[in-house]
Amino acid sequence: MATKTPKAVLPKPGENPGKIVDIDVSAEMSESFLEYAYSVIYSRALPDARDGLKPVQRRILHMMFDMGLRPDKGHVKCARVVGEVMGKLHPHGDGAIYDAAVRLAQPFTTRLPLIDGHGNFGSLDAGPAAMRYTEARLAPAALAMVNESDENTVDFGGNYDGQLLEPLVLPAAFPNLLVNGATGIAVGMATNMAPHNLGEVVAATKHLIENPKATLKALMKFVPAPDFPTGGEIVGLSGVEEAYATGRGSFKVRATAIVEKVTARKQGIVITEFPFNIGPEKVVEKIADLVKAKKIQGISDIVDLSDGQQGTKVVVEIKNGYEPEEILEKLYKLTPMEDQFSVNAVALVNGRPQTLGLKELLQVFIDHRIEVVRRRSEHRLGKAQARLNLVDGLLKAIIDIDKVIKIIRASEDATTAKADLIKSFKLSDEQATYILDMPLRRLTKMSKLELETESKELSATIKALQTLLGSEDAIRKQVSAELTEVAKNFATPRRSRIGE
Repeated sequence: MATKTPKAVLPKPGENPGKIVDIDVSAEMSESFLEYAYSVIYSRALPDARDGLKPVQRRILHMMFDMGLRPDKGHVKCARVVGEVMGKLHPHGDGAIYDAAVRLAQPFTTRLPLIDGHGNFGSLDAGPAAMRYTEARLAPAALAMVNESDENTVDFGGNYDGQLLEPLVLPAAFPNLLVNGATGIAVGMATNMAPHNLGEVVAATKHLIENPKATLKALMKFVPAPDFPTGGEIVGLSGVEEAYATGRGSFKVRATAIVEKVTARKQGIVITEFPFNIGPEKVVEKIADLVKAKKIQGISDIVDLSDGQQGTKVVVEIKNGYEPEEILEKLYKLTPMEDQFSVNAVALVNGRPQTLGLKELLQVFIDHRIEVVRRRSEHRLGKAQARLNLVDGLLKAIIDIDKVIKIIRASEDATTAKADLIKSFKLSDEQATYILDMPLRRLTKMSKLELETESKELSATIKALQTLLGSEDAIRKQVSAELTEVAKNFATPRRSRIGE
């Protein structure tokens, strides 16, 4: 039975300041821990299945967009970005915010970087420079994530103090969760998702849009396996298929290595790609330890020629009389040159953590984009109709502009002028108000031909949007067309090879 331990609490207004309230410590601990666990799961560690972002990542992209840090603008100090995010949206440690921003900018961590970093953003073996030295702006692909968020495409909620609004999810024009993957440790659960090739993921998404009952086998013809930014060779497609079917599975990733002559008399193993998140220093150190312990024989020297310009290159020189292929197999077995990647595809769906397979992940994204396109079209339709109403009012008034000016000059106040305009030209309240608010110089310079042209364009836009909103198939085709455009702009060739 739980014991009750006194705990001092602040008195309520009018209460005796010295009053002590007895509470159940076990109940308090249980409630507090649950609140902490929920906070970590929903507000920190797990990504949303729709845009593939954790709250801190979403806040960074939204704030950079709000600051105007677009790809065609100059870079700004990362410290400034971190300060804006921390002060307005994410009241946590600046180190955590900067680490999240760095990962979004690292081309060896993210398959499609969303931040364009300038400066030392680290490597697989070393961390980045301090935020006061590095600079950043949004990468072109990030605009596909944040664009249209101001067109009522997504819901907004209050920030931590209720003074500002922030998006609860981004419009996300491509399946970011699959393309860039995710990793996070919550309370009682974790997520680890592999990155994929954008072109392949888009092709699979379009196929599922056209064929909602498509099988996993059909989807895997488009997405055969993950595609890591660091390349390598994926071994064990049965594990990949299990991960795509159930959301859990594992497979191995091998380094890319070839045997060639490194000197006139010596052969060597040249390593140009390592498994995901494995740096050359770690591998070189492990090989040296194995040679020193005499667990591998036949290696005369190890040279790390990796750099930022040439990329990864590690040369393992082989002594004469030894077979390089045999030594390579031992290196795969005994060093991180072969690493296992375990998929645990946990993400938030409707605010709840779920383990999702490939088809479920794509379907969640498709449903999200359909909703985004519908809401965006409704927003644009409303704006076009409102503008057409104003243009129609101007067309009525421009027929006799002298009369308009005469009415305005003769009126004692704006209310009287508005009433006279409505009566004389049969205008609506909005039309009359717009004419009164317009500077006289603009009103007199308006061309009837220009207004008629704009009216025709607006009518055509309204008709097209109404047609789109009136058909679910039309919306799905629009989503598919926009995915095609994204793939055209940002897709790159596959980097990871698929082995036996």
